[in-house]
Amino acid sequence: REELFANAAIAVFDIITDLARVAPREARRIVAEGDSLEDLLINFLREVLYLYNGERWLMKEIRMTRFGNTALEAEAMGEPLDGRKHEICKEIKAVTYHQAEVRRIPEGWAAKVIFDV
Repeated sequence: REELFANAAIAVFDIITDLARVAPREARRIVAEGDSLEDLLINFLREVLYLYNGERWLMKEIRMTRFGNTALEAEAMGEPLDGRKHEICKEIKAVTYHQAEVRRIPEGWAAKVIFDV
């Protein structure tokens, strides 16, 4: 599950920009809580998206430092958005609950999340 959540966070920034141009220069702490795994994932991705929308910061890497069924903490690495270096490919406005799903599959874990763009 930790890898699923980390990959979902990276996917947010992979949609927003070319991650090859983002450097892991600064750390940011992310904390999220939820009543279920779906709720936790949505709240976590909302915190992740705030790094871009609220702080104009781009994430390159993430590491879970605490992970449970209803709460998590993570350390993200990245850098401030620089218009001379980073191209914004697609703006994500919000993470939605519409059809949100986190489930166990034979290979591990899978999730479905829909973004407003």
